[in-house]
Amino acid sequence: MSFVVAVDGPAGTGKGTITKLVAEKLGLTVIDTGAMYRCVTLNALQENISSKDPKKLNEMIDKISIEIKKGDEGQIVLLNGKNVTKEIRTPEIDKNVSEFSAIQCVRDKMTQLQRRMGENVDIIMEGRDIGTTVFPNAEVKIYLDASDEEIAKRRYKQNIERGIDVSYDKTLEDIKKRNEYDSNREISPLKQAEDAVYLDTTKLSIKQVEKKVIKIIDKKKKILARIEKGYEPAKDTKGKIIQRKIVKAILGGLYRLAYRPKFVGLENLPKDEGYIICSNHVNYLDAAGYVLCSKFKIRFVGKADLLRFRILSWLAYLFDIIPVKRDSGDISSIKICLKALKNKEVLGIFPEGTRKGLDKNVKMKNGAVYLAEKAKVKIIPAGVQGSFKPFTKLTFNYGKPIDIQKIKENNENWQNEATKVVMDNIIMLTKEKV
Repeated sequence: MSFVVAVDGPAGTGKGTITKLVAEKLGLTVIDTGAMYRCVTLNALQENISSKDPKKLNEMIDKISIEIKKGDEGQIVLLNGKNVTKEIRTPEIDKNVSEFSAIQCVRDKMTQLQRRMGENVDIIMEGRDIGTTVFPNAEVKIYLDASDEEIAKRRYKQNIERGIDVSYDKTLEDIKKRNEYDSNREISPLKQAEDAVYLDTTKLSIKQVEKKVIKIIDKKKKILARIEKGYEPAKDTKGKIIQRKIVKAILGGLYRLAYRPKFVGLENLPKDEGYIICSNHVNYLDAAGYVLCSKFKIRFVGKADLLRFRILSWLAYLFDIIPVKRDSGDISSIKICLKALKNKEVLGIFPEGTRKGLDKNVKMKNGAVYLAEKAKVKIIPAGVQGSFKPFTKLTFNYGKPIDIQKIKENNENWQNEATKVVMDNIIMLTKEKV
C-alpha cells in the first residue's frame, strides 16, 4: 500500500515548490498534476484543437504521452518525447489551462494516469482536486491558500525571472478570473476536502510553509501508526485484565449514576456461542453503556479515526475495540471480526454507521449481516431508548435472535433484505414500551 499526500489549492500558493521540498526531505515521489494539464493544453493549442471539440480532444488524449522526470536542474516534463518544461509555463498556457482542465474527458484521462503513477509508491501530489477526486482516501490532505494579491505578486515575480513581460495588474486580473473559474466549474471544482488541513501561506515564507507541511505529515504518520497498532489485538495479560476491571468499575459506576441504565430482554442472548449485537446509534455514549454496564464482554467495531486520540486509543486497547476504516473494504478488520466470532466472542455493531443515522435517513450498512453469514452466527437486534441527558434513564432493549442463514436461502438479494429485517427490529425495539 502506498502513502499519499494530497496538496490542493489555487495557482500561485506555492504548491509546486513545497511538494518538491517536502518530497526531498521525506523521501516521497512528486507527481506534478498541474504540469500534466499544462501539457494537454499545450498540445491542444499546437494542434489547433478547440476546448469545445470533445471528439478531437478525445482522439488527441488517446495518443498523448506525458512523462515527468528528475533532471540535473530539477523536474523535466516531456510531452510526446519532447522537453516542454519551459513551454508549459508561459502566460498563454496560464490563460488557457483552466478551460482545458475542466473538460470531462481530459480529467478522466489524467485522473487514471495520476492514480497509476501513485500505485505502490509513497507520493506527494499537488493540484486542484487531488484530495477530493483523484485520491479521496489519501492519508494526508492539505489545502494551501493565499490572498489573490499575494498570488499575483508571486506570479509577477516568476514572470520577470523568466523574461515574460506582463504587468502586475494584468497578472492579478488573470489570477482572479482563473480562481473564480476553477472554483465554480461543474467538473471537479477547486474546493477544500472536508478532512483537509487548511494552511494560509499569504504571510509565510517558503521555509515556514515547508516546516508546517512536514509537521502535518509527521503528525498524521504517528496517528496512522497508532491506528495500525489497533489492528493487532493485544493479549489479555494480567496487567491488562486488572486495568480493565478497575476502569470498568470506575467508569461503569459513573455511567450508572448518570443514566441509571436498564437492560431488558437479556433472556434473548444466546449462551456459549458468538453473536453480533446490532443497535441503533443515538449518542457517542451508547457504546460505552453496552461495554461498561454489561456483565459479559462486548467488543465493539468502531471507526479507526477514533484511535488518533490517545485516551480513546488506550480505552480501545483495554476493551479490545476493533477498528474499521470507513468507506473502504477493510480486510484486516473483517478478519479480526470473523476470528472473534469463531472464538465465541460477542461483537457490537451500529448498522447506521453514524450517530442518529435513522433520523438522517442514511443507507444502512450490511457489514453485520455479511459477518453473521460468514461466521454462521445470529444477530441480536437492540434498541437504545433515552435522551442521554444527565440523570435521566436509559433502556437497552434486546430483541429475539435473527438467523441470517434462513433469510439467505434461495434469495439473491439476501444482504439487503437481511439488513432491512435487522433495522426493522431495531426500530421496533426503540419504540417498544418496556
